Amino acid sequence: MKQIIAGLSLIFLFSSCQTAEVVTDTSNNTLYSTLWIQTAAEYEALTTQAYNTSARLLPVALEDSTWSASLEQGEMVRNLPAAIILDVDETVLDNSYYEARGIIDKAGYQTDTWNAWVREMEAEAIKGAVTLTNMAEEMGIAVFYITNRSADVQSATEQNLREQGFPVAENAVMSNGGQPEWTSAKTARRQVVADDHRVLMLFGDDLNDFVPARGISIDQRKQLVEEHSDKWGYKWFVFPNPNYGSWERALYTGDEGSAEDDQQTRLDRLKTKREQQ
Repeated sequence: MKQIIAGLSLIFLFSSCQTAEVVTDTSNNTLYSTLWIQTAAEYEALTTQAYNTSARLLPVALEDSTWSASLEQGEMVRNLPAAIILDVDETVLDNSYYEARGIIDKAGYQTDTWNAWVREMEAEAIKGAVTLTNMAEEMGIAVFYITNRSADVQSATEQNLREQGFPVAENAVMSNGGQPEWTSAKTARRQVVADDHRVLMLFGDDLNDFVPARGISIDQRKQLVEEHSDKWGYKWFVFPNPNYGSWERALYTGDEGSAEDDQQTRLDRLKTKREQQ
């Protein structure tokens, strides 16, 4: 009898262990991507490549009085002063340290912790960005930063940029909420710049830094990229951000109700080229 009970106990323990193994821990979804950003030489090569390419094209763009990179730009651009527009986070400033804290603390993005991080002014310049922006300023090209950081932390953003060596003119940083009509959609702010400047180049880590792409499907996003294929690496320069962005929001169906549902949707999006079972 004791042997039977012992055997049943082992079966129960084994079953419990098997059940525990299928519980998914989703707290470290950005672990490998954050490590890649912080340690991979290839990441620095990509950002350097983008900024080097834009630097070589900048004199050409300035010389060509018809050159414009902004979809918000009108046709009469010949006599407008030149400008470039850059996103801030993951385009000119590296916030992977904030991501690392979230991984270690098992905490996701929160507005209060994010704003606290911004106020620390510890974000570092992404490779190539300081050289390119200062080159533009020396050429007489206005440098604008359109960011979805809150206007509440704009002074900290400006100071962080200056401390990292970026040129920051008055009113050059255009934050979310800086004006009543300035929402997280960046179209209105690009329009403000385009009204008074010939926009030579756009830089960002999200499709919305170049073209309105909010609330559309994965296929629609890819179609936008294809429609503007002549601009990438020429007038538009995109930077890798595997941690967050509108690409991630496009993954979800809207029916998810929990972190486990989110994780299942992510798994369902994977393509294996295997025949369906």
